[in-house]
Amino acid sequence: MAISPRKLRNDVYSYSYQNDSKTPLVISVLASLIERTLIRNERIGRKCGSKIRVFDCQETPDMTIQSYLERIFKYTKAGPSVYVVAYVYIDRFCRSQPEFWLTGRNVHRLLITTIMVASKYVEDMNYRNSYFARVGGITTKEMNSLELDFLFMMNFKMHVNVSVFESYCCHLEREVSIGGGYHIERTLRCAQELKFLQTNEGGHNKVAHLTL
Repeated sequence: MAISPRKLRNDVYSYSYQNDSKTPLVISVLASLIERTLIRNERIGRKCGSKIRVFDCQETPDMTIQSYLERIFKYTKAGPSVYVVAYVYIDRFCRSQPEFWLTGRNVHRLLITTIMVASKYVEDMNYRNSYFARVGGITTKEMNSLELDFLFMMNFKMHVNVSVFESYCCHLEREVSIGGGYHIERTLRCAQELKFLQTNEGGHNKVAHLTL
């Protein structure tokens, strides 16, 4: 049964921060589009790979995007707007770094970094970097380094105005309503595909242990 886009919009704008709040719908939508982007990048860029290694793990983590995002939500309770802003950051990063490809080896660390930065931008109160590091399965030193690398590579362009936020909500709603997700996926992959074609044509909660 199809999910109404209005439900997603309510999820983003009317989220309850109670401890018993259910996992926001936006997490499943975001996980779905990123998983499909990973599959597509694996197919068209198998021999190329990402030339930007800053977010790479030594081995591909054995955790789905859905499970990873649910883990982040479970321990940080970051609201839906944080995930929308994190998606904006991922999109901007992919556009500004055409040699970067989302892969199974870098997506988890990129997600925890963008969500942490988005949380600092959106939320009034935040956990320390050390807490996000534990949630994300990396060391505090790695978390600090990833945050700095990301901010400098983005030229500290973290502002997301209302119209931009609304446009990304619409992309997410389109993902829910039509299922194909062409527009929202395109923003993640257009720079990578163009580069590929050109080349070939010429906190206080107890955190369960996780290591990536």
